[in-house]
Amino acid sequence: MLRVSQLFIYPIKSLGGVELTSAAVTDRGLELDRRWMLVDNNNRFLSQREFVQMALLKVSLSADGLLVNHAPTNRQILIPFEPQTKQFGEFTIWDDTCTGQYVSADADAWFSNALQHPCRLVYMPNQSKRLVDPEFKYVTQHKITSFSDAYPFLIIGQSSLDDLNQRLEVKLPMDRFRPNIVFTGGQPYAEDTMAQFTIGTVQFTGSKLCARCNIPTINQQTGAVAKEPTRTLAKYRQSKNKVYFGQNLIHNGHGTISIGDIIEVAEVKEMLNSLTPA
Repeated sequence: MLRVSQLFIYPIKSLGGVELTSAAVTDRGLELDRRWMLVDNNNRFLSQREFVQMALLKVSLSADGLLVNHAPTNRQILIPFEPQTKQFGEFTIWDDTCTGQYVSADADAWFSNALQHPCRLVYMPNQSKRLVDPEFKYVTQHKITSFSDAYPFLIIGQSSLDDLNQRLEVKLPMDRFRPNIVFTGGQPYAEDTMAQFTIGTVQFTGSKLCARCNIPTINQQTGAVAKEPTRTLAKYRQSKNKVYFGQNLIHNGHGTISIGDIIEVAEVKEMLNSLTPA
């Protein structure tokens, strides 16, 4: 039996995640997930891929907004849930451009100081509709996402991480892979083949396997960068020069999902031969 074991949101793209016991599913993913984003002077998104120090900006939820702590200095800033400006702009995430709202001059100054790089904080308002990547066959039209890379959800099985850790000299925590949904039960990499499944009242569709960048090599507590797990994943989870771990999802319906919920798989798909667990 497959059960939800962990839930995470990442309110500000590429900053620290927030672990939850339950989460509301909205039209563009889990509530508050990646609704804020840091951008440079060209209105392009910032990421740990280029700025590893973003891992040291930790986010927690309060009644009044997002509380962000800069771990090295313990300096904090509270970001209200509602932006403090009426200024909007067009912002770039990979090949996409979407509308966002500038948050505040105070936030811009604080993050620029923390990262030692000029940047601004923006928010995705409800009227901004960013379509998911339509390239893969399991994706239906008119699905939207937030400031995520391309899809609203990432799911990973705990068994998959356990299998990977058996191959590593130093075991890694799940936070290296930044999933939204983690589940227990099933064989390692069971998420690869999950085509259609439900959690509570929400129906999910497996869109594509998640090609991993360098972020899993970044220690989310210290910002230190290593060669693992990419080096090991490349030995048995590689196809066309990309390594894969986890699956991206889209969904139908709204509701709340919680730790302990049963995952009911209705349809499976074939695993790529080149990614068959070794």
